Amino acid sequence: MHILFIGYGKTSERVAQQLFTQHQISSVSLSPKQDAFATHYVQDVHALDLTQLAPIDVAYVLLSPKQSSIEGYQHTYLDSVAPIVRALKSHPIQRVIVVSSTRVYGENSGERIDDESEIKPSDAQGTVLHAMEKDWQAAYPNECVIIRPTGIYGTSVMRMIKLAQNTASYPHIHYSNRIHIDDLAHFLANMIHVKHLQKSYIVSNNQPLPLHKIIEWFQQQLGLPELVLESDHLSGKRIYATYLQQMGFELEHEDCFRDYQLLMQKEE
Repeated sequence: MHILFIGYGKTSERVAQQLFTQHQISSVSLSPKQDAFATHYVQDVHALDLTQLAPIDVAYVLLSPKQSSIEGYQHTYLDSVAPIVRALKSHPIQRVIVVSSTRVYGENSGERIDDESEIKPSDAQGTVLHAMEKDWQAAYPNECVIIRPTGIYGTSVMRMIKLAQNTASYPHIHYSNRIHIDDLAHFLANMIHVKHLQKSYIVSNNQPLPLHKIIEWFQQQLGLPELVLESDHLSGKRIYATYLQQMGFELEHEDCFRDYQLLMQKEE
């Protein structure tokens, strides 16, 4: 089976590492890559040319904007769909796995979200992501599966350390959600083997936590003064990956604090 990664970052590399011993792996990205898991091609996806590649059976689409602006999202996520679809048209595609985001669920008052929840983007970026999803599903109605990860962690804790150092108070209770990058990569690699797919999957560790509690934990580990919570107003959302649970997929990283502890030790 020939598998193409469109966008090749930390997550794609981990997926390729799991698949390359049994499959032919190629990748397309804007910058050269050095690892031995794939044959790498430097191309702009907006002018993608796959005519020289061997027939592609599976495509993973994992793009990331350089800027989080509306324009950045539009250019990276939505404007890329048509040229990629054109480039894939001559290939015998059996499955297209597109990584999106739980940002398409616009709730922001601590609501419970799962795979059956209605998609109601509340900002322009979420609207762009949802439009991207619909375009991919229209192009590949039977082959496309949308993956919506929650906050990806597992490579560094420097951002959280800086938050702990710079946060004396927090305005309210804001729920946040996580998935370890290795669990996400394992789930994505598994997608080529699942026979009866849902149209989309949330990928989360199913343990929504108030962000101030996580910052407090880091402050405790670092011996810093603990923040003051200013109100009990709720924001964010509590996200649960119900389809993931139903298919019996097991996570290796359910305790984010244990992972944070290990990462802190590595960065000392």
